[in-house]
Amino acid sequence: MQEIIKVSYKVKQEWLDTINQVFEIEKKTSNIKEENSIQRNINKLKGLFEEGFFSGGGLSYHNPLGESYADTRTDCEATISGTSVENLEIIEVIKPIIFYAYQENDKTLKVIVQPAVVIVQSKINNQ
Repeated sequence: MQEIIKVSYKVKQEWLDTINQVFEIEKKTSNIKEENSIQRNINKLKGLFEEGFFSGGGLSYHNPLGESYADTRTDCEATISGTSVENLEIIEVIKPIIFYAYQENDKTLKVIVQPAVVIVQSKINNQ
């Protein structure tokens, strides 16, 4: 049986705000024809957060767009669009899930430092 340990890690709000801005820029580049040049810079920024700014750990984010959602999911704070609450899917991501990764006993562990803020809708209504 896997042991579950509740760990919390406080990250400065300025770092979270900066990562949220990088996420917004990445979302907006999907609408641009020459996104490759901008995406390269975004990837460099993401690399700095993951490996360059913090000793012993790093920050990364995950975009849960298109994933299933249930009210038991603790990594997202959701607003439901529509009236149905069955078979929910994430249709828009306002803020991504941000993780802090660190090494402990030769293992890489991840802690959620910011849950995603998302809008969900029933897949039945979304078809």
